[in-house]
Amino acid sequence: MMKILVTRQLPGNYLDGHENFDIHIFPGKGDMRQWILSNIVDADGILVTLNEKIDREIIDCASRLKVISTYSVGYDHIDVEYAKSRGITVTYTPEVLTEATADLIFGIMLAAARNIVAGDSLIRHDGWKSGWKPGFMLGSEVHGKTLGIIGMGRIGNAVLKRSKGFDMKAIYYSRSIHNVDAEYVDLDYLLSESDFVVIALDLNGETFHFMNYERISKMKKSAFLVNGTRGKVVNEDDLVRALENHIIRGAALDVFENEPVDSGNPLASMENVVMTPHLGSATYETREKMAETAVTNLFNVLNGKKPLYKL
Repeated sequence: MMKILVTRQLPGNYLDGHENFDIHIFPGKGDMRQWILSNIVDADGILVTLNEKIDREIIDCASRLKVISTYSVGYDHIDVEYAKSRGITVTYTPEVLTEATADLIFGIMLAAARNIVAGDSLIRHDGWKSGWKPGFMLGSEVHGKTLGIIGMGRIGNAVLKRSKGFDMKAIYYSRSIHNVDAEYVDLDYLLSESDFVVIALDLNGETFHFMNYERISKMKKSAFLVNGTRGKVVNEDDLVRALENHIIRGAALDVFENEPVDSGNPLASMENVVMTPHLGSATYETREKMAETAVTNLFNVLNGKKPLYKL
C-alpha cells in the first residue's frame, strides 16, 4: 500500500475513495516541518501548499518519493530541479486560478485608484464628518487610462481582457511577442507611459527584484504599481522608498516578499497603498478546483498515468 502525506485539509472530498492508499493528513498541531521530516522517509507521494518548503533536506529524507503535488500555481517553495534529478515528478495547479487572480488584481487596482479601502475605513472609524464637497477624497479614474502589463502569460492575458471593459489603452512587455489585442512595447516605454503598471511575472532568477527603485523611478508620478502574482518580483524596500519620495502615486499589492505581513511593515502605514493577504485564488470555486487538480495530479502519477500539469 502506497503512503501519502497531505499537509493541509483541502476543500471538497477529493481524497475520499482511495482505500488502496495510506493517507496521512497533518493533524494541525505541532511543527509542520518536523512532521514532514518524520513521515516522508517511506512516503510515495506528498501534497503540499505554498507554505511548506520542500528543499534538499526533505527530499534527501525520502527514499520512495515519486511525486510532489503542490496546491498552487507557484512552485518556488520546492527545489524542483533537485527533485527531478532524483526522479521525482513535481506537479502544480495552473490555469484553474487564472480568472480569480485576474479579478483580484483588477479589484485592488480599482480600490487603490478610487480610495475604496480608505473610504470604507473612514466610515467605520466615524471619520466622515462633513457632507459632499468638490475636493473630498479625490482619486484617479481607471476608464480610458493606459494599462501596462509586464508579462503576458495566462494572468496577464486575463487582466488584459478585463481592461477592455474600461476602454483602457493596453500595452505590454514580455520576453516574446504574443498574439493579443495589445501593443508590444519595450520596458522603458511601458513604465513611462502607463497609468497603471500590472506585474504578471513568474518568479525566477531573472525576475527576482525585477521592479527595483531604478525601474519604479521611470514610472509617471501619477501612476500606480499593481502586483498580484509573485511578491519577490518587487523589491519591497525600493517600493517603500519610492512611495516615501512620491515617485509614484500609489500601489496595490496582494503578494509580498515575506508573508504573512503584519502592521509593522512600512507599507501598512501608507494611505496610498492597498494591501490584501494573498487572496488571488481565494474563491470557493477556485480553491475547490485547485484541490481537485492537485489530488488528481498526485494519484495520476502514483497510478502510472500522466498528471494534468507537471513541471
